[in-house]
Amino acid sequence: MYSELVMQHFTDPQNVGVIDEPDGVGKVGNPMCGDVMEMFIKVKENHIEDVKFRTFGCGAAIATSSIATEMIKGKSLDEAVNLSNKAVADALGGLPAQKMHCSNLAADAVRAAIEDYRSKEKGTKNEGEQREE
Repeated sequence: MYSELVMQHFTDPQNVGVIDEPDGVGKVGNPMCGDVMEMFIKVKENHIEDVKFRTFGCGAAIATSSIATEMIKGKSLDEAVNLSNKAVADALGGLPAQKMHCSNLAADAVRAAIEDYRSKEKGTKNEGEQREE
């Protein structure tokens, strides 16, 4: 049912945990299956310097979270925000059709963390601009 790579990322997930004082946090969930993912990013010079995740859900959800963190670490924000659910599933050697929604969650969590970071950055710049006036 699952590829060897899915099983590897499920039994020995990479980048598990929480980043203290993250630059961006994305939290997504699927009420149909109960999976919830949180993605934490640290950004330096417009690149993802560090990424961690916390996932509550099935083995496929954990595996997609793990591989997604590996896929975006060191990438620019523009590269990482374009991570697709298909790319996540393909990187794991495929997922059963009934588990494809898990790859959607991983990609969505990445995008949500980047959007959170960008909204904070935009707010910081706006605050700075207001102070200069």
